[in-house]
Amino acid sequence: MPLSQNITNHIRIPENNDWVVFILLGCIFLYLFMMNIVEREANLKDFLLQKYFDASNNLPSWVITSCVTTLSLAVLVSQYIPIVPKFIADLEVFGYQLNKFGFSLLAIVFFYFTKTSLGFLFYQSIGDGKKWSIFYFTSTKFYFILSFLLIILCVTHYYFPIDRNKMFLYYLYFFVFVFIFKIFFYLFHKNNILPEKWYYKFLYICTLQITPLLLLWKLLFF
Repeated sequence: MPLSQNITNHIRIPENNDWVVFILLGCIFLYLFMMNIVEREANLKDFLLQKYFDASNNLPSWVITSCVTTLSLAVLVSQYIPIVPKFIADLEVFGYQLNKFGFSLLAIVFFYFTKTSLGFLFYQSIGDGKKWSIFYFTSTKFYFILSFLLIILCVTHYYFPIDRNKMFLYYLYFFVFVFIFKIFFYLFHKNNILPEKWYYKFLYICTLQITPLLLLWKLLFF
């Protein structure tokens, strides 16, 4: 009896992480397409250091970067989602239901789409609409670097022997640091992408940076 219990305790079902490989390869393919076609064979240094008035195809690059960031973030955080809400789990499309990755991806896409839409409306409402294109051009560089870090974290998370429970706290520290850095990046960037008046800057940071992030956290983890 003890022998059978010992054997049972050592049985492990290997994880099938092929889906992670396919998604990350898709992200890399999107970036190769962006750098070679959209950015006309630009190298990494030229892409990151290019000036707004010298750049072209800013909108497609922003969309591709947002897609890669969203996918890689969903891959990483989906493993920590406690449950998929029942009203989401009960939904079926062609006989398929959303798993934790699907729910994470749907929530993050909704988060970014809503935040981006409100950001556009915010700039238009304060009479600073011309600055919006400079804003997303500049933020593309930030999210481009962040997405590469997320891809590295995904590879480490799924294919290296780490304690995933302990890593959650480190991921939390990492995202807090990234968020704080992003705020200072937006505030002090030479492109001056935030509104000129201080109370508009304060309003933007509180309503379109902090509040949506708290809502996303509550949606995913509570």
